[in-house]
Amino acid sequence: MTAYSLLDLAPIVAGGDVRQALDNARDLARHAEAWGYTRFWLAEHHNMPGVASAATALAIAHVAAGTSTIRVGAGGIMLPNHAPLMIAEQFGTLAALHPGRIDLGVGRAPGTDQVTAQALRRTLAGAVDGFPNDVAELMAFLGPSEPGQRVRAIPGEGSDIPIWILGSSLYGAQLAAAFGLPYAFASHFAPAALDEAIEIYRHRFKPSAQLGHPYVMVGANVFAADSEAEARRLLSSVQQAFLNLRRGTPAPLPPPIDDFEAQLTPMERAGLDQALSCSAVGTPDQVEAQLRAIVARTGADELMITAQIYDHGARLRSFELAAAAMRKAIGA
Repeated sequence: MTAYSLLDLAPIVAGGDVRQALDNARDLARHAEAWGYTRFWLAEHHNMPGVASAATALAIAHVAAGTSTIRVGAGGIMLPNHAPLMIAEQFGTLAALHPGRIDLGVGRAPGTDQVTAQALRRTLAGAVDGFPNDVAELMAFLGPSEPGQRVRAIPGEGSDIPIWILGSSLYGAQLAAAFGLPYAFASHFAPAALDEAIEIYRHRFKPSAQLGHPYVMVGANVFAADSEAEARRLLSSVQQAFLNLRRGTPAPLPPPIDDFEAQLTPMERAGLDQALSCSAVGTPDQVEAQLRAIVARTGADELMITAQIYDHGARLRSFELAAAAMRKAIGA
């Protein structure tokens, strides 16, 4: 049976602020818990006027404190930006406060532009190349301490927080397989290598203490509404955000625009269609059919549903409809 979860960027909307964005994320998580979502993840992005979850561990703490049963985690932490010990301590603290509810997804991208990445890291030398070693070090800090171990993660050691490898390329698939970790593919914005990456991961997977069999999570955008026209209108906010980012002019999430796609150039339309091809947009029945097709195509063990929607009420409604569609799609 395919599980369904929710990825949120805590969007800062035009005219809104960070506090509103983080409170909306917590409110969405409360509803997601009631609607049967398995996890609620937040993502690390920096220097992005439309994203409030840069300090991801703090955002997770805010959401986890406002919920009681749903798993809360990072989708993900961009590990080269941080010392593994610091992440082990942060997530060890979260696990102590919210036992059995914390996930830790890690990726090797900076989650920002190169200038901001350098401001975060001070140096970019070896940051990406050292990712496998950083993952191994993080796993060691979160496992049981060894006799004579001089540096320990306190809190963190012995917590065995589930670690996920996130990626949008074949590299992440190979690494997740080698470490025997669950693999989450970022097909909600970079779907090009999805099928090949899943095949490589499953073929090369080596069982580990954390995971005995391959486990694949697939990202998908979902914009659901009572009419297809309204769903496509909601989609226009993230379409605008994608174009702003590609033009080098990131901004808070803009309000939706009627018939936005009619205003696009052929090149803009092609770029958006490619980036957002792993999406379900429309009425509940249309969304159910599209989600069913994604599951059939990928054999995903879990769908990570996401949507940046300007109006919080419409966002809640979309995720509520998506949960019902997902339950029907998987026969739950």
